[in-house]
Amino acid sequence: MIVISSPTAIGDEISLIHALFQQGMRTFHLRKPDFSAPQMVHFIENIGLEYSQNLVLHSHHHLAQALGIHRIHFTEKARNSTPKSVLKNYKKSGFHLSTATHSITDFNELDHCFDYAFLSPVFSSISKENYQPKTDAFVELKKRTNYQTKLVALGGIAADKIHYTLQNGFDDLALLGTIWNQNNAIENFKLCQKIVLLF
Repeated sequence: MIVISSPTAIGDEISLIHALFQQGMRTFHLRKPDFSAPQMVHFIENIGLEYSQNLVLHSHHHLAQALGIHRIHFTEKARNSTPKSVLKNYKKSGFHLSTATHSITDFNELDHCFDYAFLSPVFSSISKENYQPKTDAFVELKKRTNYQTKLVALGGIAADKIHYTLQNGFDDLALLGTIWNQNNAIENFKLCQKIVLLF
């Protein structure tokens, strides 16, 4: 179960991130699209470099090595503009790579450099208003041919949808709005974690 940061600042954010780690969060995607490189460094240092192995950097990839981060994420746009040779060099250097897709066709065509990829939105988004799936993701999954890359569900993954999502073809799931847009981040995480562990 992956957690993605709120793209915008929220109150007591660093303390909440620490609490999520204490509750067992293993993979935390740092998605702060408006952060400059210095802001990103400051944010990561506030989280604590002891958590670097659990962090996934969405932007400013050049900072990763110096901060002890070995996981980087490519948006769809960044993936399409990055030469395959660069991706392969990251892999050879020991990085774990992830990316975002919005159709099973795009997922199937991914280079095998990627360890996992988000497919979104699976359900109506909690964090983005009027962001809804154009097709039924679970019908589309029947066209899956890429089994080298793990398929991660993103978009509208509320607690009551976790079991269905994992039971019907997704390898893992990612939470954003369910954590940050539902009043109590820690309790929301614990509930989702409990469901995943029972699956």
